[in-house]
This record gives sequence, C-alpha cells and structure tokens, in this order.
Amino acid sequence: MERWTWIGPIRRLPLASVLAGGLALLGGQVQAAPETYVIDPRHTTVAFLVHHIGYQNTLGQFLEVEGSFVFDEETQDLDDLQVSISSTSVFSNDEPRDKHVRGGDFLDVESHPEITFHMREAKATSAESGQIMGDLTILGVTQPVTLDVTLNKIGPYPFPVKGSVPYVLGVSARATVKRSDFGMTYAVENGLVGDEVQVIIEAEAVRQ
Repeated sequence: MERWTWIGPIRRLPLASVLAGGLALLGGQVQAAPETYVIDPRHTTVAFLVHHIGYQNTLGQFLEVEGSFVFDEETQDLDDLQVSISSTSVFSNDEPRDKHVRGGDFLDVESHPEITFHMREAKATSAESGQIMGDLTILGVTQPVTLDVTLNKIGPYPFPVKGSVPYVLGVSARATVKRSDFGMTYAVENGLVGDEVQVIIEAEAVRQ
C-alpha cells in the first residue's frame, strides 16, 4: 500500500518543524517513528447530501464508523488508512426513509452490511491540505474515489480524558461519488433521487 508524504513539491511543509519540539530526543537529534492512530467514533461524522426530487438536499449520516492509519509526524508519511462503515447505521432523521435506504433499492444492508475505504496513495496540495486516493466499496462494488482532505490540527488534547491526555489528529474531508457507479440506480433515471452524492467527513483520531 502506498504512503502519503505530506510534503510540498520543493520542501518539507512547515507543520513538521512546528511539531518537532514535541518529539522525543535521541542522540541529541529529534527523532520520530510511525504511530498508529485510531478513529474516535464519538468525534467522527460521516455524512452525505443527495438531491430529493430536485427540491432540496437530504442530509444523512452513518452512526457507526471505525478505522485506523499509521502516521509519522517527522516525515509526514501516512500509511495503511482503512475505514469501515456500518451500512445498517444509516440515519436521516426519518425512519420510513431510513428503512427504504437500508433495503434493496439502495444499500441492501442484509447482503452488504459494510462500506469500506482503503487508501492507495495520497499527495499534498498545500501545507494543510491534500488528496487521498483509495478504493471505496459499496454493494460489493469497488470504485476509485479521491478525498480532498484538510489537516485541521494535531497535538495533545486540551484536557485529560479518562485520566490521561490523548494525542489527537483532526481532519475534514470531502468527496463526490455517483450511486450508479456502484450499481445503485433506483430513481436515477426519473430524477427523483440524485445520482451524485456529496460525502462529508469530520474526524478525530487518537494516537495509540
């Protein structure tokens, strides 16, 4: 699996030097190592927007998300990003609609209880932004998807959690996918439900 090095085309981005003071010292030099981060489900939202008969965009989300990745602060390498979403946890604040979305016209959760994303590669576009390219699997169909990602903040939490101070990385990500690319064609032709789906991700991950 490819690694994401968050460095610009000419030099390492400023974030690395800002973080360097917090890294352990070894042999008189700043040293770091790849660390595993686990997505915090209490502070992570995976949501979507889709047209409803052209009148408005229906906002929904998935309430159960888990995932992890490996990140090295010094080299800015991102590796092994994997995310799993429970398709049965879809929620749009309307139970009849959610029941329909869980059924065969849309997510078919009985046959496909999970939606997954696996990173293939990534690249920086600025000091705080980049793109992550990966494989998104819905309904057993895998398609390439590009996430536009903003690195919001990384560092110790401002207060203890369960007696210790966690080290947290926070990001925002956006993407657009087509339902029909995954074989979900219900109400696409007549325009009752939009084909394009805007994906909205706000996530915090805790260093282990």
